[in-house]
Amino acid sequence: MYPITKMSKTVIIAAAAIIIPTGTVLAQDAQKGQMVFNMCLPCHSIGPGAQNKVGPELNGLDGRHSGSVPGFDYSDANKNSGILWNEATFKKYIQNPQGAIPGTKMIFPGVKNEQQVNDLWAYLSQFTADGGTKK
Repeated sequence: MYPITKMSKTVIIAAAAIIIPTGTVLAQDAQKGQMVFNMCLPCHSIGPGAQNKVGPELNGLDGRHSGSVPGFDYSDANKNSGILWNEATFKKYIQNPQGAIPGTKMIFPGVKNEQQVNDLWAYLSQFTADGGTKK
């Protein structure tokens, strides 16, 4: 056996720091996001031929202004929120819709699991305004 010296401990700690990822960066998986979207399907649709339901269709969500889907009757709170949907605004909103836009019609407890939120964004953000997918 070799004795563990102060230098050995430093090398072991440095190697561990390289191998063990730090922070909370979670990969986004659109396929898993499609499964998460199943909880949204009663109220929303997305993709080719998507229609407004209890909630608006979600094609082209990335870069769209809140309250702007033609033919959907939004709350004044949603129409006047000033939100431009992007990754950050969506992730905040979907965790607590009524907290993000007080007065919204969306009665949904939110998605609390960070990985599910990331995957859901990966799924939703791939759709263009016409229901196709980004290349």
